[in-house]
Amino acid sequence: MRLGVLSDIHGNRVALDAVLADLPPVDGLVCAGDVVGYNPWPAACVAAMRERSVPTVMGNHDRAVASGSAFRFNSMAAAGVEHAREHLDDDALAWLADLPDERRVADGRLKLVHGHPDDPDRYTYPDEFSPRLLGDEDVLVLGHTHVQGYERFDEGVVLNPGSVGQPRDGDPRAAYAVLDLDDLAVETHRVEYDVDAVVDAVGDAGLPDRIGSRLYDGR
Repeated sequence: MRLGVLSDIHGNRVALDAVLADLPPVDGLVCAGDVVGYNPWPAACVAAMRERSVPTVMGNHDRAVASGSAFRFNSMAAAGVEHAREHLDDDALAWLADLPDERRVADGRLKLVHGHPDDPDRYTYPDEFSPRLLGDEDVLVLGHTHVQGYERFDEGVVLNPGSVGQPRDGDPRAAYAVLDLDDLAVETHRVEYDVDAVVDAVGDAGLPDRIGSRLYDGR
């Protein structure tokens, strides 16, 4: 079984469309959370996950939008939460609210979380990946840091596919991964997208300019 692995889409429809167009043949998709937040297209990104029945876990921005709280968020993140709440209908908000913190797929062989198996809001960078993160699953997928990376251990694989909509690892291209569960092989992918179009849309939506301009640097 081959799965496309996504995370941290953050309302960036342009980047998501580029990733979906670039995906090689896969048997399905999974998403490690933060479908919404920051960028101008939360409704389109939620719809894309729902239409494809993508198993998804709740990210911290998803939770903030669903609950109406942006506690401890900076001004950019808080603006993205407010924008999403204004542009999502009740069904989309209910979908976000129903997302779990953890999800198992592929007969339990793959576990999805957002930040860390013990804390969905904990940042876990690739240099912190270790077998201790794994339970009885073969693959742990997480996001939250927006930094692409993976490690393969005797006990299994720990994978962050990187961020579709707001990379922070110095590479501005949209990030995703493809996982082959048969041999636990991982392919990391990057794809160019029209950042200028996102920057223009950020301005048109009245969102903070930095939400768009940071995309040029992948930071």
